[in-house]
Amino acid sequence: MLQVLDPPAVRRWSRLAAETLGRGREEIDALNVFPVPDGDTGTNLHLTMLSAAEALDGLPGDADAARTWQALAQGALLGARGNSGVIVSQALRGLAEVLGKARGDGPDLGRGLVRAAELARAAVSRPVEGTILSVLTAVAAAVRGEPATEAGHPGPAARNAPASVACGDPAPVMGNDLASVARSAAREARAALRRTPDQLDVLARNGVVDAGAAGLALILESLAAVVTDSYTGRVDVPAPVRPSGEAARRDTGDAGESAGGPGYEVMYLLDATEAEVAALREELDALGDSLVVVGGDGLWNVHVHTDDAGAAIEAAVRRGRPHRIMVTYLAGHGRTHPATRGRGVVAVAAGPGLAAVFEEAGAVVVRREPGSTPPLAAVLAAIRKAGAQVVVLPNDSGVREVAVAAAEIAREEGLTVGVIPTRASVQGLSALAVHDPLRRFDDDVVAMTEAAAHTRHGHVWAADREVMTSAGLVVPGDVLGVVDGEAAVIGADLAGTALEVARRLVSSGSELVTLLEGAGTSGGPARAVQEYLATTRPDVEVVRYEGGQGGYPLLIGVE
Repeated sequence: MLQVLDPPAVRRWSRLAAETLGRGREEIDALNVFPVPDGDTGTNLHLTMLSAAEALDGLPGDADAARTWQALAQGALLGARGNSGVIVSQALRGLAEVLGKARGDGPDLGRGLVRAAELARAAVSRPVEGTILSVLTAVAAAVRGEPATEAGHPGPAARNAPASVACGDPAPVMGNDLASVARSAAREARAALRRTPDQLDVLARNGVVDAGAAGLALILESLAAVVTDSYTGRVDVPAPVRPSGEAARRDTGDAGESAGGPGYEVMYLLDATEAEVAALREELDALGDSLVVVGGDGLWNVHVHTDDAGAAIEAAVRRGRPHRIMVTYLAGHGRTHPATRGRGVVAVAAGPGLAAVFEEAGAVVVRREPGSTPPLAAVLAAIRKAGAQVVVLPNDSGVREVAVAAAEIAREEGLTVGVIPTRASVQGLSALAVHDPLRRFDDDVVAMTEAAAHTRHGHVWAADREVMTSAGLVVPGDVLGVVDGEAAVIGADLAGTALEVARRLVSSGSELVTLLEGAGTSGGPARAVQEYLATTRPDVEVVRYEGGQGGYPLLIGVE
């Protein structure tokens, strides 16, 4: 029997909890009626704990407590799935805050569980009783030696107090040994789980306990088993009262608050400051429900249910850098997927001439101003218009995240979408040139991706402000030449700099050069490059278009 929860024990616990949730996954999925009856809570919790366990597998064997707990919490944060998974990741963060700096004995575990309940509840925009939050609060009360009310959460004084008081650290924690605290936590989790239908009507009507709370009970029982060396291999998940053929997760007509709820679950990781996240919370709270924001130190995991997935993602773009965006269509709400047919291409263009070139080649075009990002709603509308199988060409590294987010939403609506990471318009044109709607979709995406990857790109920029680049300091009046996204040359005039960029892009294997003239250039730089290549490389085909893009007098692509 363990006296302290040391790093090896934390590893064993995380792995056992993940394995136990894996075995109980289907039973927990069958309990899932709140906040939406999508039948995936068990799966989400299993994947969340598996991510935490795998993060520990990557540590050296002699990693100390601070590093071990930090890896556990970070792994759960990065891998959190669904509403309950995100809440569990924050509970693990609370444990890590305490146990990563402590010996790991009984009182330390008690304080960690109290902190876990506090952080988890604070992460949820509108806490609902009868859920995983109620069980965490009841466990915190139990390890502090406080009686729980019949409803399953602390008495009136604690319930009406702020979270920092109701779940705060200063109160004494019962139990002098690790096993007593771990057993107490597991017992109270199971008892509070049985009380959840008394707290939440939708559970009582469907004859089930809360799915997320059931998963938490397994996690804490796994902890007690590791501490007391008493694992039996038994997975005890309360079955629905009604026959499995009438499983509550399919009873959308009697799902209470779940019925007719938001159509999408949106999740993403976000790099942002605490101030920006606070503002984001307010925006998302007005857009939907089931809002949970967890994390800290600049990295956050955001979860929300909403009818406007695009707005939820665009809000994140305004507040920081979203990544690993996931959008899930919440089935069972009487919605239908849009019906579209055929295959198409969506291209983002930053100038009228560019837009015309892409349109003539058969693409649905999303127009944007130079230096700006198009609205996600515009990209999504273009995908829906283009067909049932769609290739998206963002044509700018700054547009890629919006394109990926729009593609995620479209996939949940039943469309097949591929986003090719084109970083420049000339790469988009190269990809579109090899597009073949009669080819298998996956083969078409591969061919277009290869064509884009084999296209080198460059441009010239007439500086209107002072900028430090890898090529040196650029001041107003200079002309900067960029090759494959890197500052390469600083010149005194457009034509001369364009020629130098072309020399660096064109090689012995080059076959086709595409020149896109910017707005207001009268073709000078493009004409200079075309004449130069006609003299020095008559074997290379040169294609010249009026792109009309602002900001860049000339874009060059070389295949």
